[in-house]
Amino acid sequence: MGSKCLTQDEITSMIARLKRLAGNLWWTWNQECQDIFHELSPRGWQNLYHNAVAVLQEVSDYELRVRLQDKRFASHVRTTLKTFEAYLNETNTWGRRNAPALLKRPIAYFSAEFGFHETLPIAAGGLGILAGDIARSASDLGIGFVGVSLFYREGYFQQAINQDNWQTEYYTVLNPRYLPIEPVLDAGGSPLTCWVEINLSRVCFQVWRVNVGRCPVFLLDSNRPENEQRFRDLTLHVYGGDSTTRILQEMLLGIGGVRLLRALGIQPSLYHINEGHVAFLTLELMREKVSRGATFEDALAETRSECHFTTHTPVEAGHDRFSPDLIHYAFHQLLPQIAPSAQELLALGRVRPGDALEPFCMTVLALKASRSANAVSELHGEVSRKMWHALYPERAVDEVPIGHVTNGIHMLGWMKGPVRAFWRRKLGARWTREIHQQSFWERMLDPEFVSDEELWALRYKLRRALIEFARRRELFPAVHRSNPEFIRLDSLLNPNALTIGFARRFAAYKRAPLVFQKFESIARLVSDPERPIQFVFAGKAHPMDHEGKRYIQHIIHLSIHSELHNHLVFLDNYDVHVARQMVSGCDIWLNTPRRPLEASGTSGMKIGCNGGLNLSILDGWFREGYDGTNGFAIGPDSHADSVEEQDQVDSENLYEVLANQVIPCFYERDAQGIPRRWIRMIRQAMATLVPRFSTWRMVQEYTEKYYLR
Repeated sequence: MGSKCLTQDEITSMIARLKRLAGNLWWTWNQECQDIFHELSPRGWQNLYHNAVAVLQEVSDYELRVRLQDKRFASHVRTTLKTFEAYLNETNTWGRRNAPALLKRPIAYFSAEFGFHETLPIAAGGLGILAGDIARSASDLGIGFVGVSLFYREGYFQQAINQDNWQTEYYTVLNPRYLPIEPVLDAGGSPLTCWVEINLSRVCFQVWRVNVGRCPVFLLDSNRPENEQRFRDLTLHVYGGDSTTRILQEMLLGIGGVRLLRALGIQPSLYHINEGHVAFLTLELMREKVSRGATFEDALAETRSECHFTTHTPVEAGHDRFSPDLIHYAFHQLLPQIAPSAQELLALGRVRPGDALEPFCMTVLALKASRSANAVSELHGEVSRKMWHALYPERAVDEVPIGHVTNGIHMLGWMKGPVRAFWRRKLGARWTREIHQQSFWERMLDPEFVSDEELWALRYKLRRALIEFARRRELFPAVHRSNPEFIRLDSLLNPNALTIGFARRFAAYKRAPLVFQKFESIARLVSDPERPIQFVFAGKAHPMDHEGKRYIQHIIHLSIHSELHNHLVFLDNYDVHVARQMVSGCDIWLNTPRRPLEASGTSGMKIGCNGGLNLSILDGWFREGYDGTNGFAIGPDSHADSVEEQDQVDSENLYEVLANQVIPCFYERDAQGIPRRWIRMIRQAMATLVPRFSTWRMVQEYTEKYYLR
């Protein structure tokens, strides 16, 4: 910039470009960009869910013009805008080199939820977070990719804890004006609308576009004045309502999503069915072919060649099933356009096609109407092949056509700001290019590259940030805050203590309270003045999951009324922001699913790039990644047959590993006060786990294994 001030025309152009940048979620994984919006309004950035669009609504154009007269700030903005625009226009990408055909005919990735950032809370859990990470990595890699989902105008529920420590739910309306989304318009400049026949009605929807770097994700919204209220509310909540609401949501997404792509002139090379929720897209593809004169059988065969399916759950209850009557009701108009008879259509969703009492299963439909299918970890692949063997009775179990691609995470999106700043100082501008390379993480094994002292200082900074975040949160109901015995928040948690985190959906099989099953023994570990430990918990239970809510209540009760008081906290209203604080600040990430019910799990993957370690059952992804030196395993690579025995054995093993391996390793210090052995494990985890369990690797694997077939 030198000493020259910007002209008014240059400022006008820069403001327009800055607004374009705010409307692209690229800023959610670029620290320099986030720094701009934080500097414009520190309090607004903090209070408006770190929302770049909302910050620019808070700051007037006049103020922006004045601020851009600051040469240092203007230089920062100009450099960041150039980086963003170079990113959008990059031609030398992995996708262009390895999958150029997908740039002309992209992958259409259908998912009932996409989780990008706390700004846009339209995901319920890991399925959506994974979809968001895949979209970001598809953008980074330059893959032709289009996402399709629903715009839930009240999102997923907000969690509150009442005076009985019981989870309650409330909802807040999302205003598109303040979100990083834009309406999709037709040629006349009006909102583009499409429609789906549901029962006897025509349900109209409009569309919002989320710009995720280079990739668009389209969100269907049925909140249109021409719709009846019951249809307007189909896109009210994530997975809201009863089975009727669910099937109508899934029709809108699957059928409406295909029609939207047609209206936009997008011709996908492949439809990726991300879990069975979206499998009705296959029926719309078949309807199109039947309308052009194809037979039902030929339409199914051609549709099968266009689709790939990913199953995410080894839990029977996780597979959507609808009664035949509900299928008849919902598809009243569409059924004769797809199949010669109701029985032939219903057979597509049944393991036993002739069984009139068997419900219609969305996973079965997806498997029957896709050319290929995968589970999300090696063990989940084994479980899925057994689960769906009845669909392929002529094959041996290990020949059931369900492969696996183990999940990953978008690394830059889950790195805390101080970690990004650490690498930026260490490596300069090139760090974001190097961070995805296996060779970069292998250098972590060399103390000459990054010293033990540097790593330990970073870990202390991150742990301190988590503890101060916890102290700022409203941790407990007001009745406890007013109690004279309630702890002073400034003394909550210990910055020097081994900090163990657990945060995820509070489903029963994830066994959140397992670590407290040997309560007296854990209480002794917590109260050890020489080697203390502490726990940070967070998570939501599904509104109808009362067992999960009891787990939350139990943990909060322990944090207030037991010897764990001041050493255990429950952070309410778990979201992406809370997750980012925890995966960066915790030393240990605890994972205790009832094996083999954790299909993959991704939360533990996020801790590695921030210098944390996993303490986990050998289930899902960690079973593949654990090598004996890069974390801590709870028990062997096997499990007891009965639930009761499994819980007892796992509880014993968890305590044994925590007391005799984790704690001694963390507190073993040399004369300089550095835990050398612990840091060697961090280095090993970084070298062996971080690049392997990323969505960069995952998207490349999908492309080579399934998309380009």
